Amino acid sequence: MSNTPRDPLRRKGRRCISLTRRKMLGGIAAAGATFVAAAPFIGKARAASPDLRLLMWQPYAIKETVQGFEQKFKSRFSPTFFDGNSEAFNKMKVGGTKDFDIVMGDGFWPRLYFRQGLTQSVDYSKIPNMSGVFPDFLPPKFPLLADESGANKVAAPNCWGGYGITVNNSRIPDEDIGSISLLLNEKYKGHISTNSRFEENIALMGILAATNLGTINGERPDGQPFNPYKLTDAELEETKKLLIQQKKLLLTRYQDYDALDRLMRGGAIWAAPEFSETYRHLTVLRKEGKLDFDVKHVLKPKEGGLGWVDTWMISSEADSERVELAHHWINELLQKDNYVRVVRSTGYGGTVDIRDLLTPDEVELYFQNRSAEASQLHMFDQPSSPEKWERIWSDVEAS
Repeated sequence: MSNTPRDPLRRKGRRCISLTRRKMLGGIAAAGATFVAAAPFIGKARAASPDLRLLMWQPYAIKETVQGFEQKFKSRFSPTFFDGNSEAFNKMKVGGTKDFDIVMGDGFWPRLYFRQGLTQSVDYSKIPNMSGVFPDFLPPKFPLLADESGANKVAAPNCWGGYGITVNNSRIPDEDIGSISLLLNEKYKGHISTNSRFEENIALMGILAATNLGTINGERPDGQPFNPYKLTDAELEETKKLLIQQKKLLLTRYQDYDALDRLMRGGAIWAAPEFSETYRHLTVLRKEGKLDFDVKHVLKPKEGGLGWVDTWMISSEADSERVELAHHWINELLQKDNYVRVVRSTGYGGTVDIRDLLTPDEVELYFQNRSAEASQLHMFDQPSSPEKWERIWSDVEAS
């Protein structure tokens, strides 16, 4: 939100669309504050050795945290930024294990990295601040941070979010909120929007399709639990029908969050699935008295929802000194005072329990009381058959 759904669009992959959950509306410095952009920080070169070489998403290179890390461990923070999971994965596949000590990923990617021998186990005993992470983001409750056997921790958590439905509550009553079927409700024709990427559209509607067919809790062809990125042909066909039905109800497919903000603020759009960014922005405006309606965000519809958890992984070829340094970096970032900075500057949900350091409004805004929902979301993954998915989307667009 693919390559995972956070990729081609969000990280400028094969589809040249400007929507990006990394296109920050910014963080909230305090309840009622406006969103401000947080610039990435790259430390100055110094003679210290070794450098910690990171392949990472840009918003997490926060100046104060980086400076504190460099001073404390007498090492240089040396980041390389990427846009999408597939971009980072390909860099690691072609020699990046020698060039980078840490790489970031989300969803099912950490398991793929580990399975391919690109990363090594993360030793949680060397990360004391893992004690502050919500149990909902740790194995076994959140199994994707371990390999399939559960024997090896393959990543440490960072921030999280979902692809939930933001709703204008003055236009849509509570009884119509809570299901993916809201996006198919004829009563709201012309006031619904979705983003322009096929992955999120197919995956989210695929959850509803499998629910309607009664297959969501049944035995799967691969013997694994239901995964909206591994839909059967029958589920894909039902998904296509639902998306064609939905298309008649849409005002537009938004291209970026500025567009969605304008559409919702102006009252043209009453419901839209999105990565919580517009929800957070509108919530702040409402508290400032700059918006005349309340918004709700359905993070987990009753049928199920989509989500992501950003993680830190350690390269398989990092030497012992850099492995130690990598554990130090993860531990420093998860330290509560540093982590407050992360959440406020990025505007993402926090996996570390920092409720005692946030205002009540911020606790709500950053989903600090909703961690249980995260572990129940279907994490972003690669479509099992990109060709089929693209064909389905072409049929929907041509309908």
